[in-house]
Amino acid sequence: MVKSYLKYEHSNTFGLINSATANTVWTPDDDATKASTRKTGAGRAVVAANEEVLCWDVKKGELLSRWRDNDCKAEVTAIAQSKALPDLFAVGYEDGSIRLWDSQTPRVIISFNGHRSAITTLTFDKSGDRLASGAKDTNIILWDLVAEVRLFTLRGHKDQITALHFLQPSSEQPLDEEGDEANGNGSNMNGHSDGVSGEGFLLTTSKDALTKIWDVASQHCIETHVAQTNGECWAMGVSPDGSGCITAGNDGELKIWAIDSVGLRGAASQLAESSGRSFLTDRGALNRQGKDRTLSILFHPKADYVAIHGSEKAVELWRIKSPAEVQKSLARKRRRKREKAVAACEKDPNGDNDMVDGGQISQDISSPEVSDVFVPYVIVRTGGKVRSVDWAGGRASKALQLLAATTNNQLEVYTIPTRDKSKKTKSDEPPDYNRTFAVEMPGHRTDIRSIALSSDDRMLASASSGSLKIWNVRTQTCIRTLECGYALCCAFLPGDKIVVVGTKSGSLELFDIASSSQLDTVEAHTGAIWTLQVHPDGRSVATGSADKTAKFWAFTIVQENIPGTKRTTPRLKLTHTRTLKVSDDILSLRFSPDSRLLAVSLLDNTIKVFFLDTLKLFLNLYGHKLPVLNMSISFDSKLLVSCAADKNIRLWGLDFGDCHKAFFAHNDSIMQVAFIPHNADGNGHHFFSASKDHAIKYWDGDKFEQIQRLDGHKGEIWAMAVSQTGNFLVSASHDKSIRIWNQTDEQIFLEEERERELEELYENTLTTSLLQPDDPLDDDDPENPQESTTHPSKQTIETLTAGEKIAEALELGIADYNSMREYAAQKQSQSNTTNLAPPQRNPLFLALGNISAEQYLLNTFQRIPAPSLTDALLVLPFASLPALFTFLNIFIEKGWNIPLTCRILFFMLKTHHRQIVASKGLRTLLDGLRGNLRSVLQTKKDEMGFNLAALRVLGEKVREKGERGFVDEEAWEEEEVVGKGRKKRGFVDVA
Repeated sequence: MVKSYLKYEHSNTFGLINSATANTVWTPDDDATKASTRKTGAGRAVVAANEEVLCWDVKKGELLSRWRDNDCKAEVTAIAQSKALPDLFAVGYEDGSIRLWDSQTPRVIISFNGHRSAITTLTFDKSGDRLASGAKDTNIILWDLVAEVRLFTLRGHKDQITALHFLQPSSEQPLDEEGDEANGNGSNMNGHSDGVSGEGFLLTTSKDALTKIWDVASQHCIETHVAQTNGECWAMGVSPDGSGCITAGNDGELKIWAIDSVGLRGAASQLAESSGRSFLTDRGALNRQGKDRTLSILFHPKADYVAIHGSEKAVELWRIKSPAEVQKSLARKRRRKREKAVAACEKDPNGDNDMVDGGQISQDISSPEVSDVFVPYVIVRTGGKVRSVDWAGGRASKALQLLAATTNNQLEVYTIPTRDKSKKTKSDEPPDYNRTFAVEMPGHRTDIRSIALSSDDRMLASASSGSLKIWNVRTQTCIRTLECGYALCCAFLPGDKIVVVGTKSGSLELFDIASSSQLDTVEAHTGAIWTLQVHPDGRSVATGSADKTAKFWAFTIVQENIPGTKRTTPRLKLTHTRTLKVSDDILSLRFSPDSRLLAVSLLDNTIKVFFLDTLKLFLNLYGHKLPVLNMSISFDSKLLVSCAADKNIRLWGLDFGDCHKAFFAHNDSIMQVAFIPHNADGNGHHFFSASKDHAIKYWDGDKFEQIQRLDGHKGEIWAMAVSQTGNFLVSASHDKSIRIWNQTDEQIFLEEERERELEELYENTLTTSLLQPDDPLDDDDPENPQESTTHPSKQTIETLTAGEKIAEALELGIADYNSMREYAAQKQSQSNTTNLAPPQRNPLFLALGNISAEQYLLNTFQRIPAPSLTDALLVLPFASLPALFTFLNIFIEKGWNIPLTCRILFFMLKTHHRQIVASKGLRTLLDGLRGNLRSVLQTKKDEMGFNLAALRVLGEKVREKGERGFVDEEAWEEEEVVGKGRKKRGFVDVA
């Protein structure tokens, strides 16, 4: 009989506030009508957390929502919020996919998959109808969010895209007397609403140190500049009015650029090529205080301030002077220069006196320099290295609020007072800022080095450098936070009220959970305490250290006097009883469950097993090539499993010290192994291993085979703990997250698991091989980069499966369609014959309610997600086009889903244009398609015109109902008396 195992699955993640892979976005509070989303005034922070997106209340520090797609395992790398639809967020992932989330639900609205590598930046246009995405694959893709399709790809940059911004010049300023001015309906003559002229432009920067302006309408680059002089451009910020931007690279260099909005609007209205006019003008360079790579530049949406930061523990705020202040500073410069000229003339009467009259001085200082406009305001020192910032504070206030997400797993909100123009203060005095809010309790600042579960599996202790946290396993909430040293190991003492922590300095620290206090600190060792374990009888604890000793400590209760009284209180003390000296540093130490043996792993790659009562050497276990990092002994004290830095796991028998099996288990150092503590389900010899290769593996210690691989962590796994019941395990990683893996009722078999792993490997290899052929950009002119709309953006298993479904439906459908057409022709020709039997149809059509072949094919098309349709159609060979065009003609004749039909038809015509032109057999079919399509599209056009006219009429009626005539009766009566009977009424329209 084939043995089955119960499957472990990831259930919960906690301990992570934000990950350093993506930016953060601040958004105001939701509507306060619901009690669950009551406004706190501080707003919400939307941050990345590995493969999830978390929404935090920055005032309360509460987690409001968690956005997770179970089908996506990749890390979040970019987040963008739509200004037109504040509840719409675009999230980019490491695998090149993009998902649009509704923050209210939260659920995925649209999923795009077009890039070949990680998304680096996302931006919406003003209307919120289009999304631009940039990635490490150097491509820029524009997406239509209404039609849910990829519009086109812009290729021209030679390195990863670092910033994107839509430039959509407003049509408020008329170009000339015959320019397109906005009409009363809020749209211009070209039909574009919201005062936006044309398709707009896209401003992009890349790591290749270039900044480009792309004309979205013509899909070409119209201007290219070298953004940075030192090699790379990492950040860009555009002013809210679109009149200028700042780019930044390495060494703290900032470049200021002026954007010619009027010229761009003129270029958008001209059909001819541009006359060589430059729309982006270099205004100069500045240097910020930090000299490392600049990560982000952010203009305040309302105030004249700019936030700039790198990867240091500071955010630099710069102030933009008003025009009046700039003129004052220029006048001051002229006066000083004139005074210097007068002084020089007095010293040298025979010198040049032309400078004294001021004419030359006015010409020299006529236009301000960049340093006259942008001045440093204040440097905000943060609690960790800054990863991302965003301006916060939606309410009107004189102070600025800045949200900072740091790399040490915390969010901070700083309040910075603005410069009061009415008061004259010294310009060199920086304002005093303060940290208003912070989200820091639900996570550690540094990596978790050790975790331990209580005896009842209800509490979890996690220890890192500087902090010890106690968690409720059921609710995943932090119930205690205690300060400790650099923790390397920890354990609950019997009773689960006290936690003991071993530190790098060699001391043992005892903490009382109930009172949140440190009970005692024992200077136990002279070296780091790498391991500790409580004796199975619960009366003592053993510690192993880098000072080449293992010490045994007994738990004793002593009566201590209460200061100022004669009363005493019981207190737990650790009493040193025995010491075991060995030849090298102790890395791991384990008691056997029967309290007979003590296993100790040393830095010299060996494991020594001692009798616990006499501490005499029993076994020497040799075999590992690198130090053994961790060990575990099975419930029956018969097996010992060891893991080492040599990536191998070894199983040893404790009767004779023989090595049962040694196998290569992971691709990196294995940090921890643990047997299931009991044998209730016959799994007492099953164990788990956690490694720095981000994976946890489940093993059968009797068959020496891998049962399951648990993937989910995005960093090295430092610690792992298995529950007393074996129903779940907990792991902690370098990615700052703590994950719980629960045992399910689903059975798995080793053969099926191996087949599934091979299928995953084949699918990954297949999709990778499809991406191998590179685009022909390198052979093109770099000054005139071309985009590709016919080549596949990215083939995935989903698109390949969808293409196979279409091909299968076409094959079944055309056979059924031909047989039914022959049957209809025979029935018509043999009208007198009444016994003509209908043809045998495919059982699939009969099972679906005897539907027609064309209806079945249309249903197949409609089930494919819109973003994946074009990639799925590329799977079809050219030989299937006649059948496809036959069904498309039927769809058009019957008026079925004309938008989808047109999209399929036009895409296939573009893709196979050369072959279609060379094929004579398709001409008749295409002629029929053209005639039918024109009549149907004309009908649709008439319907749309009628509906647009009706909407305009309805809009006028709504506008009329929103206005009322108002008469000021008092003024009317006064005018009636003064005017001797003349009646004059003053009307105003109140909307």
